[in-house]
Amino acid sequence: MKLTRHNGRSGKNGTYNPKHNDRRFDIANSEHIDQERAKHNVYWDCYQGARTPSNQSEEDQIAYSFEQIEKAFYSERYDDYCEGQHERNRKTGHTERDRTPMDLWQNKKTCPEESLIQIGTMEQSVPPAVLGQIAAEFFKEFDRRFGEHIHILDWALHLDEATPHIHERHVFDFENAYGEIQPQQDKALEALGFDLPHPDQKKGKLNNRKMTFDAACRTMLFDICAKHGLHLDQEPEYGGRAYLEKQDYILMKQKEKLADQDKQIESKDAKLEELTIRIEDTEAFIEEVADAAYEKAVDVVTKTVLEEVRNEDFDLIAEQRRLVLNNAGLSDAERNFAGQIFRSVMNVFKGMTQYISDKMAFIFRTPEKKAVIKEPIKESIRDRLARNKIRADEANRRRWEQQGLPQRRQSNRER
Repeated sequence: MKLTRHNGRSGKNGTYNPKHNDRRFDIANSEHIDQERAKHNVYWDCYQGARTPSNQSEEDQIAYSFEQIEKAFYSERYDDYCEGQHERNRKTGHTERDRTPMDLWQNKKTCPEESLIQIGTMEQSVPPAVLGQIAAEFFKEFDRRFGEHIHILDWALHLDEATPHIHERHVFDFENAYGEIQPQQDKALEALGFDLPHPDQKKGKLNNRKMTFDAACRTMLFDICAKHGLHLDQEPEYGGRAYLEKQDYILMKQKEKLADQDKQIESKDAKLEELTIRIEDTEAFIEEVADAAYEKAVDVVTKTVLEEVRNEDFDLIAEQRRLVLNNAGLSDAERNFAGQIFRSVMNVFKGMTQYISDKMAFIFRTPEKKAVIKEPIKESIRDRLARNKIRADEANRRRWEQQGLPQRRQSNRER
């Protein structure tokens, strides 16, 4: 069986509405939903907890809907951010940018993300009780690891369709520079420590923190399934991009690329010949590798210094800002003035840390400094190449002896 976890926020009709999940519509008009089995669905939300309705009409009267729950959560958690943004927009003359918590709930970038979790197909799937237990353990671990910045709003276990499955909705947020809780996916994942799949490459559609996060969630799910004795197929089916997780799609494309490269090289001899030609000019090769390693090291060092200096300074300023602005004795005018001062200080430190980083990079890239530091790198590469050549020659000699082949003649260069 296969484990499926799809994520999304919107479709052709706009952002997803949770009415489908808690069955807040007339299910009698839906041919794919069994009304009797719908009584055994399980619903959970962050305010009311879990419940299993025995009668849908009674449930509508005694419990708040998922939509009401989500709107209440957005109003409670993001109202301060909206008010703060409103005040900043008023001062800059851009009140058209004002947004309410309901605007955030409906916006494609800040609305809840919905995940669909399913094990198996309509032909073969796990028992509902097992799926429910796996989901409960997954959500508990999800909240433990990510709950500071990712909040599960609601989920529903549907037993009334062809295959048991779960709809779960969550929202990402972080604390912005003004001390407000703001919904934003990338900043939340960054705060949780998620990096890009390829940190040395530019962030984009196929290189973003969400891919790393989704991969971590899939790993968690597979580990929990294994604890329940389920050995699931982890290899994705390449039936179409729309049905693949982003990371699965990327793995597929990488495999296709490798397959194309293998076709271009007709034999192992061709590979060895290409490598031999490349290494013939050893000094040029060493120079190129050393130069690349040096440039990469400079980028890493300056970036690390910049981030560490900023983090320490910004944490200190943010702590002082909280202490001052939380002083109950300040008037509104004094609090606003203090906030402006702290923002100015933050901007000054941003400029200083960037200047330090740029200055370091300039010094390290001067020809004199570069030549001195690169020489040990080049010597290290020469030593490693020499050691690898000795090991390769010894391995080739043993292989030729085992196969009864004459040993390769040494070239003039090797003599």
